Amino acid sequence: MPRGARLDAPGTLHHVMVRGIEGNSIVADDDDRRFFVTRMGMTATTTGTSIYAWALMTNHAHILLKSGTAGLSTFMRKLLTGYATGYNRRHKRHGHLFQNRYKSIVCEEEPYFLRLVSYIHLNPLRAGLVNSLEELERYRWSGHAVVMNRIRHEWQDRGYVLGYFGQKESACRKAYSEFVAEESGRGSQPELTGGGLIRSIGGWSEVKSLRKQQEKQFSDERILGSGEFVKEILDDVEEEVKERMPASAMEELARERLALSCEHAGISVKALQGGSRTRECSELRKQLAQEYGKGKGGRS
Repeated sequence: MPRGARLDAPGTLHHVMVRGIEGNSIVADDDDRRFFVTRMGMTATTTGTSIYAWALMTNHAHILLKSGTAGLSTFMRKLLTGYATGYNRRHKRHGHLFQNRYKSIVCEEEPYFLRLVSYIHLNPLRAGLVNSLEELERYRWSGHAVVMNRIRHEWQDRGYVLGYFGQKESACRKAYSEFVAEESGRGSQPELTGGGLIRSIGGWSEVKSLRKQQEKQFSDERILGSGEFVKEILDDVEEEVKERMPASAMEELARERLALSCEHAGISVKALQGGSRTRECSELRKQLAQEYGKGKGGRS
């Protein structure tokens, strides 16, 4: 698979981060903030994108969303291009406003959804833009106030978030508020801003534990989730990529996949290709043969 390719299938949960170029501000005043939020809501509606959490900071923004049929790239292009054009016109400036490539992390929903919601909504408190959780409930530039029903944005799916806490509105809001208060003591939580093995399974202590148990885990910097989830995503993407790749690229992909499989199995490519009859080599050959068969149309 080409390095750096986006995992952009509709219906995928993404944690998106956008930053001002060279760390510069992306908003100068509340008029800019209103424009950004309005643009985000309008774009979400027209592209069928579901937004669950967001926080607009001074020089960056976080959004937790599920992409619509148009895909993540279309939503982000319309949001950022439209906003940057309006911002430059209003402030009589030229040039890029955002870093050329926003960061998007595909997230496994079950273990991470609520943690991501609270992490994103707590950004203004961690940054000192508000001084307390009570102030955060009234802060207009974060989705937390929407979930707490202090501000109305019809395009934000607050019901999906509250649904994790039950069915009765008032009880759900109370439980959500208590959850965010508990999460506020966790600190910066860098594992929620990127993918990869260390972040996905909970830090270096868990990595070391798995190593002691000689357990292997798939990982990818673009994905936040378990090894099984990462492998499933990469397998799906690989099938789509294969359909468009020339033969030379397919061969390179096969070599990369073979090397990765050998690395996870703890054996060398040379040993596998040299006919070694160890149990590890035999099991890996069987696994690769089964995967190859599926790729050739043997999938049930």
